Amino acid sequence: MPTKIDMPMPPPHLEQSRKAGDVEPFLSGKITYLAPLPLPTPLPPHGPHIGELNDVYMDFGMGSPQVFMWQITLGGPFSGAFMIAFLFPLIGGFMFFLFGMGWDDISHAIQGIFHASYPLAIQTGFWTLLIGLGVWHHNHKKRLHIIPTRFNRQRREVCFMPEDATEPLFVPWESLSAWVIEAQGATQYGIHRQYGMGTGFQHGETLTSVEFPCFGLSLAISHWEAIRGYTEYEIHDLKSIQDPLDLQVPDDPPHEGLHTFHNARARLHQQVRDGQHGRVSGFFWYLYHVMTLWTIPNHLTEWEIRRLQKKGNQALPEAMRQWSEPLSKEQWAKPSEELLRLSAQVRALHKRQPRRPITEIFAEVQRLSPTDKRRA
Repeated sequence: MPTKIDMPMPPPHLEQSRKAGDVEPFLSGKITYLAPLPLPTPLPPHGPHIGELNDVYMDFGMGSPQVFMWQITLGGPFSGAFMIAFLFPLIGGFMFFLFGMGWDDISHAIQGIFHASYPLAIQTGFWTLLIGLGVWHHNHKKRLHIIPTRFNRQRREVCFMPEDATEPLFVPWESLSAWVIEAQGATQYGIHRQYGMGTGFQHGETLTSVEFPCFGLSLAISHWEAIRGYTEYEIHDLKSIQDPLDLQVPDDPPHEGLHTFHNARARLHQQVRDGQHGRVSGFFWYLYHVMTLWTIPNHLTEWEIRRLQKKGNQALPEAMRQWSEPLSKEQWAKPSEELLRLSAQVRALHKRQPRRPITEIFAEVQRLSPTDKRRA
């Protein structure tokens, strides 16, 4: 879900008719614009922040709940308590063995450490579980109340629901701005770099936008490519942008759940039989899932997704629900001639110069555009 970037950065200047390929420097970095117009990039699409996706619209801002988060919430306290209660006594007994103690001394040491550590294990497990559930509850409530940005590819429009607004705002797709932020600053640990991807528009004097921190520039562009590819009918399912481990078969739901556990286990068994993995790696796979409470996180993920789908649809404004209804194919909006022309030029130029940064290609195509020459 949307988060703030740590370093202070200026807001994008969307009112200055920015376009794809423009660069806006600031004191500690720069903002590079990817839209308008939404030109294609060669990077693979990646959409961890994408929620529901169907033939009509895609929600951007809150990805589906992940099994890993429940594994951390439940498995972390259980694993920590288990290690304190049982692993520490065994380590203490092994230390006595190394010092040449007899079995009686070793067994007494193990029992003594166990009796001293298991109350600590129970308290540690209880409080870490309580903290983990508190964090989950906080994030779950945010998911229930935040209305994501919705991209309707049949209408070629974007719906924003600004915080504290009573009615949604609808923006033409080709006028939407998108940007990537590169910033760096000095800390006591050295130079710290940050990246982010944002999308938004200028509504009067108000900038309405959604921004996400990213781990790198290429990843930030990949987030945008997932949005652009969906709206331009190049992406049709979540699997291609959210399933890098390929744990979903064609008939599976598009989110994580019990099916991904069974698929992962079946693949592991097949890889062990084929000699791609040894039995040791198989043992650690089972150990990890036992320590994270086996399939309980998968069941809880499916329960959370069902609850979010039910409650989330009820929170949508009526105007947004009507706007999200499918249209007949004759009513679908068409891309502009300018977008089609510039997109073809971008693809052709990238094919000739595949190593050139895509943002430089955007800038050159825009510079040579007859539309820009007329404006000049």
